[in-house]
Amino acid sequence: MRYQAPERGSIAPEVFDHPVFATLTPLQQQLCRALNWPEPADLNALWHPPMNAQGLPYQFKDQNALLDGKHYELRIAETGSIATRRHNWHDLFNAFVWQNTPKIKMALNRQQVAEIALVGTRERTRCQAAMTHFDEAGAVLRLDDAVMQAAWDEHDWPRFFRLWPQAAARGAVQLWLFGHSIYEHALNPDIALVAKAIVIQDRHMLTTEDMDGLVSGWINQRACLQDPQGLRPIPLSGIPGWHPWHDQADFFQRVPCFRPKRIGKVYPDPMRIADSLAVL
Repeated sequence: MRYQAPERGSIAPEVFDHPVFATLTPLQQQLCRALNWPEPADLNALWHPPMNAQGLPYQFKDQNALLDGKHYELRIAETGSIATRRHNWHDLFNAFVWQNTPKIKMALNRQQVAEIALVGTRERTRCQAAMTHFDEAGAVLRLDDAVMQAAWDEHDWPRFFRLWPQAAARGAVQLWLFGHSIYEHALNPDIALVAKAIVIQDRHMLTTEDMDGLVSGWINQRACLQDPQGLRPIPLSGIPGWHPWHDQADFFQRVPCFRPKRIGKVYPDPMRIADSLAVL
């Protein structure tokens, strides 16, 4: 069954206290809590949009007013118009991600258009599948902890998340949420959240702008997101404080998102800034 987000007026205010929403800007958090929906024009007023390859600014447009019949990705590339359904959580969070990490969004659109040029709009490549998985449920994790990395490699979730708080406190782990579906699912506190991650191995703290430039550069170079199997699952609900059952002794056995590693599964090495051709 397709996930149905709760109605705006039915959501308890404390839902937005979840750490997921702390990754949004204060103004975006305020718009989540507001009684009324922001309109596409309101969202356009919140940012200074970059230009697409045609020299046109990216703009959120009411989907019902777009009568050109264009494919979603091709319209963005050709006109800068991002089809946005009014009064819709999924598209609202998509707009927030555009505002916060525009370079990655632009890179994904550029590669989607390139793949469409190869196979048309009725087929989908493995690269398109990877980009869609990341667009909907993606995260970026910078990790500088060999023990945590080894635990993650083996899906040793109790060990991985037990080490998380201390690693975060010393700056060895940074998490950015990218997939707008993650925010939408977090509107229901009972749902266990899982992301598909790009991993950066580096000891230096990064700003969001740094991360946006790095990951977009890798996408443009086709150094990542070439196959959905290259994305690492990370059950976000395992982060201490992210799920109400976390303190229960059988938490990692009880919640089905903490899956064991599939036999024979090998993940690609983490991305390394030193090896990147991207320019911050």
